Amino acid sequence: MELFIITGLSGAGKSMAVKIFENSGYYCVDNIPPRIIPIITDIGQNVDSSSAKKVAVVVDARSREMWGDLTMALERIERSHIKHTIIFFDASTDVLFSRYRETRNRHPLIDDNFSDAKDLREAIEMERELLAELRGKAHIIIDTSATGPPELRKRIMNILDRRKDKQMSITCVSFGYRNGLPPEADLVFDVRCLPNPYYVSELREHTGEETCVRDYIMQYPQSVVFIEKLKDLLGFSVPLYVEEGKSQLVIAIGCTGGKHRSVATAEELCRFLRDKGYSTGVVHRDKNKSSNR
Repeated sequence: MELFIITGLSGAGKSMAVKIFENSGYYCVDNIPPRIIPIITDIGQNVDSSSAKKVAVVVDARSREMWGDLTMALERIERSHIKHTIIFFDASTDVLFSRYRETRNRHPLIDDNFSDAKDLREAIEMERELLAELRGKAHIIIDTSATGPPELRKRIMNILDRRKDKQMSITCVSFGYRNGLPPEADLVFDVRCLPNPYYVSELREHTGEETCVRDYIMQYPQSVVFIEKLKDLLGFSVPLYVEEGKSQLVIAIGCTGGKHRSVATAEELCRFLRDKGYSTGVVHRDKNKSSNR
């Protein structure tokens, strides 16, 4: 069987992730007491039903009074050699604060017998501290501070595809420096040195996914050489990450606004890595944001 343990900060996207897992054929259990996890895995290993072989469980700060049970459950899973992946969902305090203010939901650590949190910001920081050790055990960390539902779905589907192929999952993320770096990035490449289609009026409203923008960028020799050198670097380094046992690699490519150069380069690197046989997806974080350039 295969088991996903979904955890992370409240408001960081766990509920949305569970829906994606459910739609992908996984049996999902939210807010599960940690001591129940080994029981579920025992059932999954000893029945023929395919629905019991793919399981995703959510464990978070709501189970804090049973935190020691989680440690024992993880140790038992390790001893049983069950294929499992811990995904930790994270986000900045400001983003989480804004999400709670918009939804008017109550944070689980406010007005709680196990917490001394006096306000929302304090509750968020207290939860971050509480989950720090579990974050350190995670196989995959997804920061949703600047990630919308479509991008999150792409990230999770890419992880699931990688599990099917037993490959490392690679995600190429284009972004705009004006909106901040993707916090989850392992490698960051700055392509602001390439010619900018934003200053060509007939290309301004197009994106790097379109041929006209790509052709404009690649007509310049420096663009061709720059991207070939990126390919050389990835062709050398990605096999080393695979050999090291890394389960996920996030490659971030940034330009000023995240609409033209970074998008075109991310698409080019994604095609290159796919042609090499890697399980690769692409996410354009800032492509549709206003004031791109």
